[in-house]
Amino acid sequence: MKIQIKYFASIREAVGQGSEALDTPATDLRTLRDELIARGGAYAEALARGKTVRLALNQTLCDESAALTEGAEVAFFPPVTGG
Repeated sequence: MKIQIKYFASIREAVGQGSEALDTPATDLRTLRDELIARGGAYAEALARGKTVRLALNQTLCDESAALTEGAEVAFFPPVTGG
């Protein structure tokens, strides 16, 4: 299925792009994250298991069990800290 991915803040800086269109076999966000980690390099480092990464599906915060649908927009971003 075709989806749109957006990367924010330090994740965007690490992977070198703010967004991409992707044709993926993933059916949920957990599988999508694993697919991106499997690319290796900056993706593996920025999205690694054990790192806190927030996810949004169609502009709604959710956990990795959320199901993907055709044309979905997925956003990955690090947790925000205040000061």
